Amino acid sequence: MENLIIVGHVLIAVTIIGLILLQQGKGAEVGATFGSGSSQTLFGASGSGNFFAKSTAVVATVFFVTSFSLAVIAKQNANIDEDTSPALEEITAEVNAVEALDDLPVMEEVEVTADDLPDVSVEDGAPADTDEMPETPEG
Repeated sequence: MENLIIVGHVLIAVTIIGLILLQQGKGAEVGATFGSGSSQTLFGASGSGNFFAKSTAVVATVFFVTSFSLAVIAKQNANIDEDTSPALEEITAEVNAVEALDDLPVMEEVEVTADDLPDVSVEDGAPADTDEMPETPEG
């Protein structure tokens, strides 16, 4: 049953994509696309807007129903094995047994000065902290 719903879900998704791509944009003329001289007479006097809009709404509703049914089926199939329950209880007990955060070691603060930093320079000897660019050899 689940596989049937998944196949239907995928087919409905492809149908929605097709319907959306077939809908006309602003200023598009569907009738002229198929060789007709007048615009929006291919699907009747009202044009293609109502036909595609209603079709998309119906197919989207069916898509939401299949999505919901797949979610319900997945929830029914999601069972916690009895083998994992004792391990979960053991982990929960260990987490609850951890001491308070006040007892954790704290790193001491270290003050860094400019003298502690290495003196880095560019290849030609210009200091790295200046905005001057070293001269390049012309060749």
